Amino acid sequence: MGPGGFGYPSRYNYTKAKPPKGVGDVPRYLKELLGGFFTRLFYVFGLVWKTGPWILFLMSFVAIFNGVMPVISALISKNILNELQKIIELHVGETKTVFWGSAVMFLIIFLFVFRIINKVVLNINSAVTRIAGEKVVKQVKLQIMEKARELDLASFDIPGFYEKLENANREAGMRPISIINSTFSIISSFIELISYIVVLATVPGLWWSVLVIIGVSVPSAIINFIYKRKNFNYIRRRSKDRRQMNYYSDLMVNKDMAKEVRMFDLSDTFIGKYKEVFARYYSGLRKLIVNESIWHIAIAVISASVNLLFFSLIAFQVFEGRIMIGDYSLYTGAITSIAAAVTSLISVSGSIYEGTLFIDNLISFMNEEQTITTKLEAPEHVKRNTSHTIIFENVSFRYPGTQRDVLKNINLTIRPGDTVVLVGLNGAGKTTLIKLLTRLYDPTEGRILLDGKDIRDYDLKELYAMFGIIFQDFGRYAFSVSDNIRFGDIHKEFNGDDIINAAKQSNADEYIEKLPNGYDTPLMRIFEENGIELSGGQWQKLSVARAFYSESDILILDEPTASLDPMAEQEIFNQFDKLRSDKTTIFVSHRLSSATVATKIVVLEYGEVIECGDHRTLMEKKGKYFELFTTQAKRYMEAEEKNGDPLNVGDGERSEKPRRPRSPNMNGKREF
Repeated sequence: MGPGGFGYPSRYNYTKAKPPKGVGDVPRYLKELLGGFFTRLFYVFGLVWKTGPWILFLMSFVAIFNGVMPVISALISKNILNELQKIIELHVGETKTVFWGSAVMFLIIFLFVFRIINKVVLNINSAVTRIAGEKVVKQVKLQIMEKARELDLASFDIPGFYEKLENANREAGMRPISIINSTFSIISSFIELISYIVVLATVPGLWWSVLVIIGVSVPSAIINFIYKRKNFNYIRRRSKDRRQMNYYSDLMVNKDMAKEVRMFDLSDTFIGKYKEVFARYYSGLRKLIVNESIWHIAIAVISASVNLLFFSLIAFQVFEGRIMIGDYSLYTGAITSIAAAVTSLISVSGSIYEGTLFIDNLISFMNEEQTITTKLEAPEHVKRNTSHTIIFENVSFRYPGTQRDVLKNINLTIRPGDTVVLVGLNGAGKTTLIKLLTRLYDPTEGRILLDGKDIRDYDLKELYAMFGIIFQDFGRYAFSVSDNIRFGDIHKEFNGDDIINAAKQSNADEYIEKLPNGYDTPLMRIFEENGIELSGGQWQKLSVARAFYSESDILILDEPTASLDPMAEQEIFNQFDKLRSDKTTIFVSHRLSSATVATKIVVLEYGEVIECGDHRTLMEKKGKYFELFTTQAKRYMEAEEKNGDPLNVGDGERSEKPRRPRSPNMNGKREF
């Protein structure tokens, strides 16, 4: 188990080849380096193949065509120039008559037909690239979404996870199709290089020029490789900086934050933070770019000097009459093309290498393992539409990347039909306990039993389906009112009457009926011009309607009524009391008036259960619950006397009284 618990590391690491320790270690290093490169490259090809095999077939054809096209075009141009030179040297008088029937005319026609074909192929390639790019983006985005729904909730508590997620999302753009394009570009460049080497080898006395040109081109490619690696490492290390810049810029354009940003005059602060992080990020990036440019300029000067020498030697052969003008055009073009092809081969290889390194982000994300899974090959099935018994046995829990237990040695029994209210100050562990019960997390220690069996033995989807839960940070979805309620049980057959009934039970129907399109009204002004923005209390009633809509065996409400007034909250609790029948109901509420009807009140403090019992028992005990309840009741009375709104003081206040000592039982644990 890693430092974060559950086997989750506090920061994600990426597999990379370790530098060689000596000359004898170089083969191992090259094997790992190339092995990783080709693994990532094949992954990209597999991704594109999965998107559509036709993409690869069309790109293969275009790659071969692009490889031979420049050489064929150069040969045609050479023959045109040589034929024209022959005509001039023969001093033919009736040039028009000779031209219209000459080889020159047919060569020119052939050249332009070839260029038209080339344009057609290039346009086809452009269209294929754009279409394929969109389809690959969709494929990658879908894979990320599919993977995200499998990942443990614990992953979202690790900063390193966001680094991996941000990197993976960034690669969902044109990176895969760009790598494929570059790979086929290498094929084109290789075909072109071989063809021009054959051409240049026929130059009298200058066959050795090929070796010199290739030798001069290699340093530029090496610089490309080195700096692409440096650029990749820099961007990966600075993932936090990019996320911070995105965060600060998003704060300035987030409509939900706009009011507070204006009222508290936070704009200059966030803009200043953005500039500060950008300056840090930009300084290192600028240094890399400047250093790479200096190297490329120096190599370009050397390469141009070498080309000047060979151009002059070939021109000298034309001057002496050993070759024709068309040959000069072909050979000098070959020199330029060989240099460009070598540079392209290695630089594009560098781009592919860099691209595959970035794709490693996506691969790493997709390989992330899910640990919240069914532990048995033949999982237990949850019995539905019946009562359940839940037992916490010595349950402790700490969040990934931390060493502090937020729940400590919890022993608790929830019997069929119980109405349980969890009470405690903020940070006492109430919501965490619910997350463990619903198996969004697994305990660090101990186990949770459902009907006598470990919840880890049950089919995960069936386990989730038995809970009707509304979290305090409930979802607000840019869908219609009807959809927002229906999300309480998306697998349930759609029934408009059920949706209306759920809204009535949560008292949401009062405002829904006044909306422009009733239950079909789109919510949030994100996509639709006629979208409606609801108040916090209206959203909360809608979230509670989801719980009523679901046909769950265990109802859980984690502070779902915090934005409602006490009367509205009490009405909802009364509705739940009528509907729950023999179902188990678990509430977390700051207002302790709701606890008076509970069959079991569980008081948590610093992650431990310190009291458990019904209202009367705990009031007679005069412990922590008595203190919280009487304090809150006193505030209500004072507020009523002042004719103001009652104050909600439940979890928000911390008493100055010292914690009451508790005596453990004989076996060293407290059980309720």
